[in-house]
Amino acid sequence: AAPPALASGQPPAPPVDTSVPATRVVTVSSDDGCRDRQYSPLSRFWELEKDSSCGTLGFRGYRPLSVGLGFAAQPPAIPTSPAPDRTGSFMPYQSTEMRIGLSLRTKLAQGILTGDSDNMDGLWFAYLQFSTWQVFNEELSRPFRTTDHEPELIYSYPLNLDLGGGWKLRYTGLGLNHESNGQGNPYSRSWNRVYLMGGAEMGDKYVITGKIWQRIAENAADDDNPDISDYYGRAEVRAGWQVDRNNQLFVQVRNNLRASAHGSILLEWLKVIGDPARSNLRFQTQLFYGYGDTMADYNNKRTILTVGLALVDF
Repeated sequence: AAPPALASGQPPAPPVDTSVPATRVVTVSSDDGCRDRQYSPLSRFWELEKDSSCGTLGFRGYRPLSVGLGFAAQPPAIPTSPAPDRTGSFMPYQSTEMRIGLSLRTKLAQGILTGDSDNMDGLWFAYLQFSTWQVFNEELSRPFRTTDHEPELIYSYPLNLDLGGGWKLRYTGLGLNHESNGQGNPYSRSWNRVYLMGGAEMGDKYVITGKIWQRIAENAADDDNPDISDYYGRAEVRAGWQVDRNNQLFVQVRNNLRASAHGSILLEWLKVIGDPARSNLRFQTQLFYGYGDTMADYNNKRTILTVGLALVDF
């Protein structure tokens, strides 16, 4: 899935323009909340402070809305699974396809444990959808090869712990995640997870976030992919560096925490299109290597270069 402030896959916003003369008075509306850049990237993304909150039941971005062309080193392999009757058949898919990521979230409640303090916790619902479209494959009538659905329930808790060297641990939290491709056998793939998350930042220049999860066990007769954790992974770390006002670099690593070391690595470059102080549109370049690019490919190792556009932090 299209990869996951970075806990969700979103980059930090560009820093405030320090070239504004000191004599100029800039008034920030209290309605700006999660878009007020006097607060740190993670504070805005998870609305960790009362004044960086945009309230409840509004819609925000989670992972970027993205559309791009993916160029794979080889065509998609036949979907397989050790579960009975879960191995598909050959289809003449092409290695180049369009990749479309959709994502939204809303905060259901806040101040659950923190009350009316300056620091604010939150309960969130998020939905993600990622599709691969064989747009150039006229032989197969240009089908959507995969569409993965991923609803999540997330609780975020604010922290402000000094880690030294300018780094601060800014939040922790818990999540409940379901992911499936909505297909019937033999192509059905799905799993449920609970995860622990956290994130740290150094100013608005560097961000590191991470998750570690445990799959919720299923009845063997209903398990589409019993070995998915051994390939997709059991933990994820994502790090971002805002090089300047126009460019951001990221690396994301997933690992199964076993001797086989299966997982994946994702390298990403986002370049601002337009005014970096206002624009949320980015030119996006990603290089993915490993397992779990989609649910159908959870146990197939792939190398994919994707170039396109992304809308972030809206």
